[in-house]
Amino acid sequence: MRARVLDAYQHGPEAVVELVATLMGELAAQLETVAARVTALEGENATLRAKLETTSRNSGKPPSSDGPGVKPHPQSQRTTSGRSPGGQPGHVGHTVRLSDAPDEVQVHAPSRCAGCGQSLEDVPALRWERRQVIDIPPVRARVIEHRAATTGCPGCGTETSGAFPPGVAAPVQYGPGVATLAVYLTQEQLLPLARTGAVLAEVFGCPVAEGTLEKAVADCHARLAPAEAAIKQGVIAAAVAHFDETGLNVGGTTSWLHVASTPRLTFYAVHKKRGREALDALGVLPQFRGRAVHDGFTSYWQYSQCVHALCNAHHLRELTFVEEQLGQSWAKDLKGVLAEIKQAVDDARGHGLASLPADVQQEFVRRYDAALAEGAQVNPPPPPTGKRGRPKRGKAGSLVDRLRAHKDATLAFMADGAIPFDNNQAERDIRMTKVREKISGCFRTPTGAERFCRIRGYISTLRKQGMPILSALSQAVLGTPLMPVTTSPDSPE
Repeated sequence: MRARVLDAYQHGPEAVVELVATLMGELAAQLETVAARVTALEGENATLRAKLETTSRNSGKPPSSDGPGVKPHPQSQRTTSGRSPGGQPGHVGHTVRLSDAPDEVQVHAPSRCAGCGQSLEDVPALRWERRQVIDIPPVRARVIEHRAATTGCPGCGTETSGAFPPGVAAPVQYGPGVATLAVYLTQEQLLPLARTGAVLAEVFGCPVAEGTLEKAVADCHARLAPAEAAIKQGVIAAAVAHFDETGLNVGGTTSWLHVASTPRLTFYAVHKKRGREALDALGVLPQFRGRAVHDGFTSYWQYSQCVHALCNAHHLRELTFVEEQLGQSWAKDLKGVLAEIKQAVDDARGHGLASLPADVQQEFVRRYDAALAEGAQVNPPPPPTGKRGRPKRGKAGSLVDRLRAHKDATLAFMADGAIPFDNNQAERDIRMTKVREKISGCFRTPTGAERFCRIRGYISTLRKQGMPILSALSQAVLGTPLMPVTTSPDSPE
């Protein structure tokens, strides 16, 4: 630099002016480069800070990922109902009542008079006071021996043997009751095989090897194939169905558990992929023609033969992040609009209305659009970068674009009372599979995961329909599974 200045002075004033102009141009170019770098670093910093500040309260992350030091703790998005705690008017209470047919009666009569000491052995009672204790006696496995007699004919001498009952094929074997408990404890109560064997041994005096437990589960899985097929077809034919997916550890690698469900049906399936390939292979969404409720995962939008509805619980969490972490007031306004619409829809449903009046819907849509217009003004599109692809919009800008592009799917619950506000049905159905992972660890093989999906989907469906779980599993073990109802109560038979 010094050499350039000295050289310019030697060549006169014009050279100095030219050098100054050159240096100013170089400085301006450097400033542009620095400014672009600062902008990029600010965006990177904002992205990293957003990741650090993301919790289950303002995103789709599970509460278990927050850690013990995260404050404030997750809060429910629900608003107060205005009702007092406890049972509401008209609620039918349930309590333990005296049985009219006790299994055993123990009489406690006085032997002598408390006043004079005279014997009361043969004196009839003036009145009785009843108290009952409900208890479970020690339960032990019963051993039933079957003997098939062989008899020789006195006429011709031919020996004829008696036939053992169906299913009695080995010298020693466990009966269907043991298999039923094995399936129930592992698939419904989510116990690992070792702990299931311990329960059977300690509670029932029936030690069962892990291989025997696995065989009971495998047999039940095979016999529930028709029930699973019926549940799947029921979901496909439903007017509204919920869809979701979650990662699942199978054999030490990540697979994906998919759920398609309604308030009365649950269908699970596991696949190595998460997106379109898996959804095509599982075969529910490609045939579904109703309203698909989901969280906006890209692959769901590729099925255009059905209509879509988005989970607004996800939107509320994202709006909470934009409001609290980015300080943008439009997000708070939009949260209020969505909450008001939900309350209005709930009230309308309580009065037997299928949807809100048209003028009420129009006013809510106007407020929805106004909040998003403010959000778009606060988050304008970034200038072109000259690179391939769309410039990053950031959390707030992306949320604005998504809520605008999918306004109909976001507000679907407002136009039709049969469409829920959120996708909580699928999230509730998928939750117990995560509990199973926490209790029993990963699935060792894909076969084990597939067995769990079929049996657990069957159990979940029965529970939704108020059917007895244990007796239904007993029938399934015997090869005559109880078939769930696969049509909605108001559907034509």
